[in-house]
Amino acid sequence: MSEDVKVPVAVIAGPTGVGKTAVAVALARRAPIEVISADSRQVYRGMDAATGKPTHEARRAVVHHLIDVVDPDDRYQAARFRHDAAAAITAIRARGRLPVVVGGTGLYIRALLRGLDPAPPADPAFRRELAALAAREGRPALHARLNVEAPAVARRLHPNDHVRVIRALEVARSGATLLGQSRWRDPVGSYTVKYFGLTMDRQALARRLESRAAAFVAAGLPGEVERLLARGYDPSLPSLQSIGYREFAQVARGALAPAEALRLMQRDTVRYAKRQWTWFAREPDIEWIDVERTGGVEGAAEAIASAMESVRGGVLG
Repeated sequence: MSEDVKVPVAVIAGPTGVGKTAVAVALARRAPIEVISADSRQVYRGMDAATGKPTHEARRAVVHHLIDVVDPDDRYQAARFRHDAAAAITAIRARGRLPVVVGGTGLYIRALLRGLDPAPPADPAFRRELAALAAREGRPALHARLNVEAPAVARRLHPNDHVRVIRALEVARSGATLLGQSRWRDPVGSYTVKYFGLTMDRQALARRLESRAAAFVAAGLPGEVERLLARGYDPSLPSLQSIGYREFAQVARGALAPAEALRLMQRDTVRYAKRQWTWFAREPDIEWIDVERTGGVEGAAEAIASAMESVRGGVLG
C-alpha cells in the first residue's frame, strides 16, 4: 500500500450499556469486519462479571481483538493500546477486512486516532501521597486540591472521576501543559475514519444500567472479586478500582454491605455514562445514532452499514 493511501477504520463509541457490542455483531452480518475493543477493563483476564465483555456467541460471530490480553496487576494504558490497536489494524487489513474500533474508553480511541501529547510518567510516590489524602479526607479533597492548582482543568473534570483527577494533579505537579487538547482536533495517524457514536434516552439508559449492574452481581461478581483477592491481587490496583470491583472488594473485606455496594455501583455506573457522553460530545466528526429511534440494534447496524457504503473508496475502499 502506498504511504499516501490512508487505512480505512470505523469507530463505534458511546456510553456504557448503550449496545455497542450488539451493534458491532449485527454489523458483521452486513460487512466483512473485525472488532478492536477499546475498553480499559476488558483487557484484563479473569475480570469478566462486571466488564461487559462480548459473549462467546458474539466472539464466534465476529473476531474481537484486545480482550483478555493482560493480568489484573499489569499496567495497560492509552499508549500501549495505541500500539496494540495499530498492529491489529494492519493485520485486519491484510486479511481484507475492515477494522472497527468498538468501545467506550474515549482516551484509548483518541490516542489511536490523534496521538498522545507528551506527558510526565506516573509518579508512584506522589500517587501514594494522594491516596493517603483521599483516605483521610475523602476523594472530593483531591478535586478541591486540583481546583487550587489548576482551576480550569478542575472545571472540566467531575469530582468523582478519581483516575483523571489524580493524573491531572500529577501533570500539574510536573509543570507540564495540563490536559491540552487543541492538538487533538486534527488526526495525526494515517487512517480514514468514519466515527459513529451510539446514544439513547438518558433516563432509559440509566434504568438499563441499574438493571445491568444488578445482573452482574447476580451472575457472580462477588465471587469473582473474592477469587481475585485470594489470588493476591491488591484491591488498590487500577483494575480493581474500576466500578463494581472496588465496591465488592470492600464487601469481601467486611467493610460494606452487599446491598450498599450494589447501590454505589449503580450510581457510579450512571455517572460514568454521563462523563462518557461529555467526552464523546467533544470529538470532532462524530455521527450520532440513536439506537432506539433507528429501530434498535439491527436498525443502528443498518444505519452504520449504509453510511460506510456511501463512502466507498474511503472507509470501505
